[in-house]
Amino acid sequence: MLYILCIIVAYLLGSVPMGLILTKLAGQGDLRRVGSGNIGATNVMRVGGLRMAVLAWALDMAKAIVAVFIGWTAIGPTFAAWCGFAAVVGHCFPIWLRFHGGKGISSMFGMILAISPLTFIICGIEWLIVALSFGFSSLGAIVVMCLLPFFGFAIGGGIGWAFLATALLCLWRHRENIVRLLNGTESRIQWKWKK
Repeated sequence: MLYILCIIVAYLLGSVPMGLILTKLAGQGDLRRVGSGNIGATNVMRVGGLRMAVLAWALDMAKAIVAVFIGWTAIGPTFAAWCGFAAVVGHCFPIWLRFHGGKGISSMFGMILAISPLTFIICGIEWLIVALSFGFSSLGAIVVMCLLPFFGFAIGGGIGWAFLATALLCLWRHRENIVRLLNGTESRIQWKWKK
């Protein structure tokens, strides 16, 4: 029962649409009806600027960090990773928004940070290098997803399987981005400090 309760709480935490809440509070309207229609930090930046996007990213990370902390405290590190995965699932398929959510990247990074700060630093540097070099946030994230299972299995303790599940989920959520990258039609990052 404790396992089930922790997973449910982690999923519900992940389901809280931080970007949508922030943009509504800032008077930017319904995030789902502007920009790409996504509730993630990239679309928040399009409508609210970089500062709001950073805040949305941090809050979405925090959801997964809290979920991992709950799992770690209740059971242990491997279960904590699965709680992090549940939070990412919640971000992608939030019950509050009829299961239409974001693509999971910010929550995925929160999960990584809570499990392994070193892996978080490596993945963060990789994302920055790729995103800034090529101008595509999605490309940097996709490379992280491809590397994540290897880091997880290197950490050990069964964490690799949770990282693999997270990577596959996020890759699937980015399937349209992958097609656009291959077709040369993916949108480039537009840095706006404020709207």
